Amino acid sequence: MLLGAMAGFGAWHASGELLVGLLAGMLAAGLLSLLHAFVTITLRADQVVSGLALTFLGAGVSAVLGAPLVGLAVPPVQEVPIPVLSGLPFLGPVVFDQPPMVYAGYVLVPLAWFVINRTRPGLHLRAVGEYPAAADAMGVNVYALRYLYVFVGGLLAGLAGAALSLVINPGWLEGKTAGQGWIAVGLVIFAGWDPLRGGLGAYFFGVLRRLPLDLQNPALPLFQNATLGRFLDMLPYAFTIVVLVLGSREAVRKRLGAPAALGIPYVRGQRG
Repeated sequence: MLLGAMAGFGAWHASGELLVGLLAGMLAAGLLSLLHAFVTITLRADQVVSGLALTFLGAGVSAVLGAPLVGLAVPPVQEVPIPVLSGLPFLGPVVFDQPPMVYAGYVLVPLAWFVINRTRPGLHLRAVGEYPAAADAMGVNVYALRYLYVFVGGLLAGLAGAALSLVINPGWLEGKTAGQGWIAVGLVIFAGWDPLRGGLGAYFFGVLRRLPLDLQNPALPLFQNATLGRFLDMLPYAFTIVVLVLGSREAVRKRLGAPAALGIPYVRGQRG
Protein backbone atom coordinates (compact mmCIF):
# COMPACT_ATOMS: atom_id res chain seq x y z
CA MET A 1 0.00 0.00 0.00
CA LEU A 2 2.84 2.42 0.80
CA LEU A 3 4.57 1.73 -2.49
CA GLY A 4 1.27 2.13 -4.35
CA ALA A 5 0.57 5.41 -2.55
CA MET A 6 4.00 6.80 -3.39
CA ALA A 7 4.13 5.62 -7.01
CA GLY A 8 0.54 6.68 -7.66
CA PHE A 9 1.08 10.17 -6.30
CA GLY A 10 4.32 10.60 -8.21
CA ALA A 11 2.74 9.45 -11.48
CA TRP A 12 -0.28 11.72 -11.01
CA HIS A 13 1.91 14.73 -10.24
CA ALA A 14 4.06 14.05 -13.31
CA SER A 15 1.24 13.32 -15.73
CA GLY A 16 -1.67 15.27 -14.33
CA GLU A 17 -3.93 12.28 -14.96
CA LEU A 18 -5.68 10.52 -12.07
CA LEU A 19 -6.05 7.26 -13.99
CA VAL A 20 -2.30 7.19 -14.72
CA GLY A 21 -1.63 7.61 -11.01
CA LEU A 22 -3.97 4.79 -10.05
CA LEU A 23 -2.47 2.43 -12.63
CA ALA A 24 1.08 3.31 -11.60
CA GLY A 25 0.28 2.63 -7.95
CA MET A 26 -1.28 -0.72 -8.82
CA LEU A 27 1.64 -1.77 -11.03
CA ALA A 28 4.29 -0.81 -8.46
CA ALA A 29 2.62 -2.82 -5.71
CA GLY A 30 1.89 -5.69 -8.08
CA LEU A 31 5.54 -5.99 -9.06
CA LEU A 32 6.56 -6.00 -5.39
CA SER A 33 4.01 -8.74 -4.71
CA LEU A 34 5.71 -10.94 -7.33
CA LEU A 35 8.80 -10.90 -5.13
CA HIS A 36 6.67 -12.26 -2.29
CA ALA A 37 5.26 -14.89 -4.67
CA PHE A 38 8.75 -15.99 -5.73
CA VAL A 39 9.96 -16.30 -2.14
CA THR A 40 6.92 -18.19 -0.83
CA ILE A 41 5.80 -20.25 -3.86
CA THR A 42 9.05 -21.05 -5.65
CA LEU A 43 11.47 -20.97 -2.71
CA ARG A 44 8.76 -22.22 -0.26
CA ALA A 45 9.81 -19.79 2.48
CA ASP A 46 7.59 -18.96 5.43
CA GLN A 47 4.85 -16.58 4.29
CA VAL A 48 4.75 -14.58 7.53
CA VAL A 49 8.51 -13.95 7.46
CA SER A 50 8.38 -13.02 3.79
CA GLY A 51 5.41 -10.73 4.38
CA LEU A 52 7.14 -8.90 7.22
CA ALA A 53 10.32 -8.52 5.16
CA LEU A 54 8.24 -7.18 2.27
CA THR A 55 6.56 -4.71 4.63
CA PHE A 56 9.92 -3.27 5.71
CA LEU A 57 11.18 -3.25 2.13
CA GLY A 58 8.10 -1.47 0.81
CA ALA A 59 8.19 1.09 3.60
CA GLY A 60 11.89 1.79 3.04
CA VAL A 61 11.71 2.01 -0.75
CA SER A 62 8.65 4.28 -0.63
CA ALA A 63 10.34 6.57 1.91
CA VAL A 64 13.52 6.90 -0.16
CA LEU A 65 11.93 7.25 -3.59
CA GLY A 66 9.12 9.41 -2.26
CA ALA A 67 11.33 11.95 -0.49
CA PRO A 68 11.25 14.42 -3.45
CA LEU A 69 7.43 14.18 -3.50
CA VAL A 70 6.87 15.41 0.07
CA GLY A 71 5.07 18.75 0.08
CA LEU A 72 3.99 18.65 -3.56
CA ALA A 73 0.36 19.48 -4.22
CA VAL A 74 -2.22 18.11 -6.63
CA PRO A 75 -5.82 19.23 -7.13
CA PRO A 76 -8.39 17.33 -5.04
CA VAL A 77 -10.64 14.82 -6.75
CA GLN A 78 -14.16 16.17 -7.05
CA GLU A 79 -17.24 14.26 -5.95
CA VAL A 80 -19.48 12.93 -8.71
CA PRO A 81 -23.10 12.91 -7.48
CA ILE A 82 -25.37 10.23 -8.93
CA PRO A 83 -28.54 11.84 -10.28
CA VAL A 84 -31.70 11.28 -8.19
CA LEU A 85 -29.95 8.92 -5.73
CA SER A 86 -27.73 11.68 -4.35
CA GLY A 87 -30.87 13.60 -3.40
CA LEU A 88 -32.19 10.91 -1.07
CA PRO A 89 -32.48 12.00 2.58
CA PHE A 90 -29.39 11.20 4.67
CA LEU A 91 -28.13 8.26 2.56
CA GLY A 92 -27.95 10.29 -0.64
CA PRO A 93 -25.04 12.62 0.29
CA VAL A 94 -23.28 9.86 2.27
CA VAL A 95 -23.45 7.04 -0.28
CA PHE A 96 -24.17 8.60 -3.68
CA ASP A 97 -22.23 11.88 -3.64
CA GLN A 98 -18.67 10.60 -3.55
CA PRO A 99 -15.47 10.50 -5.67
CA PRO A 100 -15.39 7.84 -8.41
CA MET A 101 -13.10 5.58 -6.35
CA VAL A 102 -15.85 5.08 -3.78
CA TYR A 103 -18.21 3.86 -6.48
CA ALA A 104 -15.48 1.48 -7.67
CA GLY A 105 -15.55 -0.07 -4.20
CA TYR A 106 -19.30 -0.62 -4.49
CA VAL A 107 -18.64 -2.67 -7.63
CA LEU A 108 -15.44 -4.52 -6.68
CA VAL A 109 -16.77 -6.08 -3.48
CA PRO A 110 -19.80 -7.91 -4.96
CA LEU A 111 -17.79 -8.67 -8.11
CA ALA A 112 -15.10 -10.38 -6.02
CA TRP A 113 -17.76 -12.41 -4.20
CA PHE A 114 -19.37 -13.47 -7.49
CA VAL A 115 -16.07 -14.49 -9.10
CA ILE A 116 -14.92 -16.48 -6.07
CA ASN A 117 -18.22 -18.26 -5.38
CA ARG A 118 -20.02 -18.51 -8.72
CA THR A 119 -17.44 -18.98 -11.48
CA ARG A 120 -15.03 -21.70 -12.57
CA PRO A 121 -11.92 -19.48 -12.03
CA GLY A 122 -13.26 -18.87 -8.52
CA LEU A 123 -13.63 -22.62 -7.99
CA HIS A 124 -10.01 -23.09 -9.05
CA LEU A 125 -8.94 -20.28 -6.73
CA ARG A 126 -10.66 -21.92 -3.76
CA ALA A 127 -9.24 -25.31 -4.74
CA VAL A 128 -5.61 -24.16 -4.75
CA GLY A 129 -6.18 -22.65 -1.30
CA GLU A 130 -8.15 -25.51 0.22
CA TYR A 131 -6.73 -28.68 -1.35
CA PRO A 132 -3.99 -27.93 -3.89
CA ALA A 133 -3.16 -31.61 -4.47
CA ALA A 134 -6.71 -32.29 -5.67
CA ALA A 135 -6.62 -29.19 -7.86
CA ASP A 136 -3.31 -30.38 -9.34
CA ALA A 137 -4.79 -33.82 -10.03
CA MET A 138 -7.62 -32.14 -11.97
CA GLY A 139 -5.11 -30.39 -14.20
CA VAL A 140 -5.11 -27.00 -12.48
CA ASN A 141 -1.69 -25.34 -12.49
CA VAL A 142 -1.37 -24.63 -8.75
CA TYR A 143 1.88 -22.69 -9.01
CA ALA A 144 0.70 -20.44 -11.86
CA LEU A 145 -2.61 -19.67 -10.16
CA ARG A 146 -0.95 -18.86 -6.85
CA TYR A 147 1.43 -16.50 -8.66
CA LEU A 148 -1.51 -14.91 -10.47
CA TYR A 149 -3.59 -14.28 -7.36
CA VAL A 150 -0.67 -12.99 -5.32
CA PHE A 151 -0.12 -10.51 -8.15
CA VAL A 152 -3.82 -9.60 -8.19
CA GLY A 153 -3.68 -9.07 -4.44
CA GLY A 154 -0.69 -6.79 -4.94
CA LEU A 155 -2.57 -4.81 -7.60
CA LEU A 156 -5.52 -4.29 -5.25
CA ALA A 157 -3.23 -3.31 -2.37
CA GLY A 158 -1.57 -0.78 -4.68
CA LEU A 159 -5.00 0.53 -5.67
CA ALA A 160 -5.83 1.00 -1.98
CA GLY A 161 -2.59 2.88 -1.37
CA ALA A 162 -3.03 5.06 -4.44
CA ALA A 163 -6.58 5.88 -3.36
CA LEU A 164 -5.21 7.17 -0.06
CA SER A 165 -2.66 9.53 -1.63
CA LEU A 166 -4.77 10.61 -4.61
CA VAL A 167 -8.40 10.67 -3.47
CA ILE A 168 -8.92 10.36 0.27
CA ASN A 169 -6.12 12.66 1.42
CA PRO A 170 -4.19 13.96 -1.63
CA GLY A 171 -0.47 14.24 -1.01
CA TRP A 172 2.49 12.13 -0.03
CA LEU A 173 4.48 11.82 3.16
CA GLU A 174 6.46 8.97 4.68
CA GLY A 175 4.20 6.39 6.33
CA LYS A 176 1.15 7.65 4.46
CA THR A 177 -0.96 4.58 5.20
CA ALA A 178 -0.54 5.00 8.99
CA GLY A 179 -0.81 1.26 9.57
CA GLN A 180 -4.07 0.81 7.69
CA GLY A 181 -2.62 -2.18 5.85
CA TRP A 182 -2.65 -4.08 9.14
CA ILE A 183 -6.33 -3.20 9.52
CA ALA A 184 -6.87 -4.79 6.11
CA VAL A 185 -5.20 -8.00 7.34
CA GLY A 186 -7.40 -7.98 10.43
CA LEU A 187 -10.47 -7.43 8.24
CA VAL A 188 -9.70 -10.54 6.19
CA ILE A 189 -9.70 -12.66 9.35
CA PHE A 190 -12.72 -10.84 10.81
CA ALA A 191 -14.66 -11.42 7.57
CA GLY A 192 -13.83 -15.11 7.40
CA TRP A 193 -12.35 -14.66 3.91
CA ASP A 194 -15.73 -13.51 2.60
CA PRO A 195 -15.61 -10.38 0.37
CA LEU A 196 -19.10 -9.19 1.33
CA ARG A 197 -18.41 -9.35 5.07
CA GLY A 198 -15.00 -7.81 4.41
CA GLY A 199 -16.60 -4.89 2.58
CA LEU A 200 -19.08 -4.27 5.38
CA GLY A 201 -16.27 -4.48 7.94
CA ALA A 202 -14.20 -2.00 5.93
CA TYR A 203 -17.04 0.52 5.89
CA PHE A 204 -17.47 0.00 9.64
CA PHE A 205 -13.78 0.78 10.20
CA GLY A 206 -14.18 3.81 7.96
CA VAL A 207 -16.98 5.06 10.19
CA LEU A 208 -14.78 4.58 13.27
CA ARG A 209 -11.94 6.55 11.64
CA ARG A 210 -14.29 9.36 10.60
CA LEU A 211 -16.16 9.53 13.91
CA PRO A 212 -13.54 11.58 15.86
CA LEU A 213 -13.65 14.31 13.18
CA ASP A 214 -17.44 14.50 13.18
CA LEU A 215 -17.62 14.60 16.98
CA GLN A 216 -15.45 17.74 17.01
CA ASN A 217 -18.54 19.69 15.95
CA PRO A 218 -18.99 22.63 18.37
CA ALA A 219 -22.66 21.63 18.64
CA LEU A 220 -21.51 18.51 20.54
CA PRO A 221 -19.69 19.93 23.59
CA LEU A 222 -19.80 16.57 25.35
CA PHE A 223 -17.23 15.22 22.86
CA GLN A 224 -14.83 18.18 22.92
CA ASN A 225 -12.25 16.12 24.75
CA ALA A 226 -8.80 15.34 23.33
CA THR A 227 -8.48 12.12 25.34
CA LEU A 228 -11.78 10.81 24.00
CA GLY A 229 -10.69 11.68 20.46
CA ARG A 230 -7.44 9.74 20.86
CA PHE A 231 -9.38 6.79 22.28
CA LEU A 232 -11.68 6.73 19.26
CA ASP A 233 -8.67 6.97 16.92
CA MET A 234 -7.20 3.93 18.66
CA LEU A 235 -10.29 1.71 18.34
CA PRO A 236 -9.70 0.33 14.79
CA TYR A 237 -6.12 -0.64 15.63
CA ALA A 238 -7.04 -2.16 18.99
CA PHE A 239 -9.73 -4.24 17.34
CA THR A 240 -7.25 -5.34 14.67
CA ILE A 241 -4.80 -6.56 17.33
CA VAL A 242 -7.55 -8.56 19.04
CA VAL A 243 -8.62 -10.14 15.74
CA LEU A 244 -5.03 -11.01 14.78
CA VAL A 245 -4.34 -12.60 18.19
CA LEU A 246 -7.52 -14.66 18.09
CA GLY A 247 -7.06 -15.57 14.44
CA SER A 248 -3.51 -16.82 15.01
CA ARG A 249 -4.81 -19.98 16.70
CA GLU A 250 -5.25 -22.78 14.17
CA ALA A 251 -8.55 -24.02 15.63
CA VAL A 252 -10.03 -20.52 15.51
CA ARG A 253 -8.79 -20.02 11.95
CA LYS A 254 -10.65 -23.16 10.85
CA ARG A 255 -13.85 -21.99 12.47
CA LEU A 256 -13.49 -18.59 10.82
CA GLY A 257 -13.26 -20.22 7.40
CA ALA A 258 -9.57 -19.81 6.62
CA PRO A 259 -8.37 -21.84 3.61
CA ALA A 260 -7.05 -25.21 4.75
CA ALA A 261 -3.75 -24.76 2.91
CA LEU A 262 -3.21 -21.19 4.10
CA GLY A 263 0.51 -20.54 4.60
CA ILE A 264 1.48 -24.08 3.54
CA PRO A 265 3.83 -24.31 0.53
CA TYR A 266 2.70 -26.80 -2.08
CA VAL A 267 5.08 -29.51 -3.22
CA ARG A 268 3.83 -31.63 -6.11
CA GLY A 269 3.61 -35.32 -5.18
CA GLN A 270 3.95 -34.67 -1.46
CA ARG A 271 1.20 -36.12 0.74
CA GLY A 272 -0.19 -34.72 3.96
